[in-house]
Amino acid sequence: MTTTDRVTTPYSYALAVRAGDLVFLGLHRGGGDDFTTQLDNTFDCLQQTLAQFDLTLADLVKVNVWLKHIADLPVMEKRFANHFAPGRYPARMTATTEFIDADCLLMIDGVACRHQGPSEPASAAQKMWAAS
Repeated sequence: MTTTDRVTTPYSYALAVRAGDLVFLGLHRGGGDDFTTQLDNTFDCLQQTLAQFDLTLADLVKVNVWLKHIADLPVMEKRFANHFAPGRYPARMTATTEFIDADCLLMIDGVACRHQGPSEPASAAQKMWAAS
């Protein structure tokens, strides 16, 4: 039987929902006046939520990064990498969107997995990316 736990918000969504070994993260955003501050604060918020399930950023397997301005992509790329061990990044999709809150410059949602096994040997796709 699968147990479901939730980190609720006062709004019509959960901040996170655990279903079995997976934790689905709802939107996370950080405060601040500029993009880098908001990005770093968003990762702090993600860490706090994951800690409620005894998980860390290293347990993330998939994230969606939503940017208000595509011009912030190069900065996001560099700072995003700082939050993970080299080569241990989650699968990621990055897109732009408008936000309801005018001061919001980014949001991140994603999926974490409690029981990740050892890394698999490099696949043909990984070797292809490394060669390019």
